[in-house]
Amino acid sequence: MTFWNTVIRLERSKVTPWIGLRNALGVALPLIAGAAIGETAGGLMAAIGAMNVSYSDGAEPYRLRAQRMLAASFFCALAVGAGGLLGREHLLSIPLIALCAFAVGMLAAVSETASNIGVMTLATLIVFASQTIAPAAALQSALLALGGGLLQTGLAVASWPAGRYGPERRALAALYSELARAAGHAAGHAEAAAAPDAAPPASRQSTDAQQALAGLARDRALAAERYLALLSQAERIRLALLTLARLRIRMGRESASGSQNASGAQSAILDQCLMAASHALTAIAESIRSDAGGSGGAGIAGGATQLEVARIEQGANQLRGSAAATARDSRWQLDALAGQIRSAAEMAFHTTPAGSAVFAARELANPRTLRLAGAAANLRANLSLHSAAFRHALRMAACVAIGEAISRYTGTQRGYWLPMTVAIVLRPDFTGTFTRGVLRLAGTLAGLMVSTALVHFLLPGAGPEILLIVLFTFLMRCFGSANYGVFVTALTALIVFLFSVTGVAPGPIMIARGLNTLAGGAIALAAYWLWPTWELTLAPDLLADLFDAYRNYLQAVRDAYLEPGGKFAARLDRARLAARLARSNAEASIARLAVEPGVSEDQLDMLSKILVNSHRLVHALMSLEAGLLSSAPAPPRDAFRKLASDTDATLYYLAAALHGSSLDRSHLPDLREDHHALLQSGDPHVGRYALVNVETDRMVNSLNTLTGNALNYTQRFATPVTR
Repeated sequence: MTFWNTVIRLERSKVTPWIGLRNALGVALPLIAGAAIGETAGGLMAAIGAMNVSYSDGAEPYRLRAQRMLAASFFCALAVGAGGLLGREHLLSIPLIALCAFAVGMLAAVSETASNIGVMTLATLIVFASQTIAPAAALQSALLALGGGLLQTGLAVASWPAGRYGPERRALAALYSELARAAGHAAGHAEAAAAPDAAPPASRQSTDAQQALAGLARDRALAAERYLALLSQAERIRLALLTLARLRIRMGRESASGSQNASGAQSAILDQCLMAASHALTAIAESIRSDAGGSGGAGIAGGATQLEVARIEQGANQLRGSAAATARDSRWQLDALAGQIRSAAEMAFHTTPAGSAVFAARELANPRTLRLAGAAANLRANLSLHSAAFRHALRMAACVAIGEAISRYTGTQRGYWLPMTVAIVLRPDFTGTFTRGVLRLAGTLAGLMVSTALVHFLLPGAGPEILLIVLFTFLMRCFGSANYGVFVTALTALIVFLFSVTGVAPGPIMIARGLNTLAGGAIALAAYWLWPTWELTLAPDLLADLFDAYRNYLQAVRDAYLEPGGKFAARLDRARLAARLARSNAEASIARLAVEPGVSEDQLDMLSKILVNSHRLVHALMSLEAGLLSSAPAPPRDAFRKLASDTDATLYYLAAALHGSSLDRSHLPDLREDHHALLQSGDPHVGRYALVNVETDRMVNSLNTLTGNALNYTQRFATPVTR
């Protein structure tokens, strides 16, 4: 993807006609009602509230959609009321708006959704702070805007259900179904499954899934990250199945030649393990396909898949007694396969509504500081000049304050469009800011030309103007997500007719919007010209910093387990905050990298996989920390000490590789063997031991996946250096 493709392309997957229709209806109804009862101004205010909240509409499940739109409705109404009251205080308004701009900039550390709602709120505050409104009128305007927002929310959750990620789920389900078939086939036909001239198992389904999920690399939603992680696990499972099929052939040959008497029994054990893997993979595929907590999700929740995994592990233990290299290799592969299936089963269940609810409940049960997506903790961690979000917030506050001062003290007609443009255009990255600046200027000019032509040739009255408002709202919400230039073109024309319907002459509005948009875009672009940032050179190092931060966090958690009763609260808090900051910086960097010129799809995809798969690691570490509070102390195990030490070393090597050092898999410790030894140590019925056994399994699986991701990236793109 090139930079200019980002500017001019129309992403078909983001064209949303149903969303456009319901949002257009939400804007039209207040206007029609206001015109019918002779309260055009009131209808316009409610329509503005509906239009602002429409930006938060989407295709997510109803509950998430409603939560987001209700929050947008509330903050929009708050901005209308606060702006109306603030408009009289010029000296007070500039620092307060700058403070709000800083807060909005910091929301980039929380989520894209929070950032978008914040920008919409800030833009609304700027517009209404430029008006001189009596307190009673300001309150009335806020209530009308709230009503319009609630109407838009009601339409969004009442009609046109949308099933998100449908193609991605189907592609993943087909991949896991084919892996299940391949595992079952290898149990009885290993020669055919691992023939030299045969393609690896599920090759076509893997390619289809890669293509179907390609667009999710830029989607920071939790569900999207789970689907990407499921794809990564499927690739590891493919390799494990192929290796086991080859080992099965070797066992069969040893049995036939009589070179080892136990080979026949070992072949039978391996066949049983492959059949258990087939059953588990079938359950995972059904869970992904159903996406409704049906038989697949219920099966995983009820323990069906765990039972199959236990059978695989039991088979691996039965191979332990043999001294043959084939049996040892088979046991190692079976242990890895069991961990991969366990990981995939958990993530597949969490993609269902029932599983998402279980995950959310488990997160809420943890203290706020131990929640992976805790907004307050993320904001606290990012209050540092080392944070990309903090630097963005400072730029936003300074530039919006400058724009607000210019608009107030130069007497520019409708000058609020200047700071509003700064707030909308300014992004955490240079490419995003430049793209938005160019498209906002081009879209504004195009929108002014379209609205000028319509006003000149059609001379619309109140009725046709409302129809044009509905049309441009539909175009903005249907095609705006696919291209920002289309969004701005439709929005500009829409604003002209929103003013026109109240009797305001459109000519001066068009000139004022064009001039102020040009000035606001220039301020935003100048800010990045003075302080540029290129992500291609930063992203690998930020991911390496992430691994270093996770390594420090691991050390703090490890020491707390090895020294029960020690004073580790402050150290754990510092390490966790540092990890949150590193994760926020890495996430922001990958998101900005997606639209930076000169970045290949392969490079973006590989870095995104490293980030996505790291989330499972930190979640395991946080669960281990939470276990310090929820489980009784127990004597530390030497096997845990060994596993933690080797995990520390693995993170060190992964970070060094992303910094540019060479990485050789043979130099890395065998974490799966360490975990197997951990399972054999201590009483598994002791609460703390049981918790550590489960969470370290997730940790090992994640690190083994990350090792493969890092090797793929460094072999393709990194230049090794001597350290």
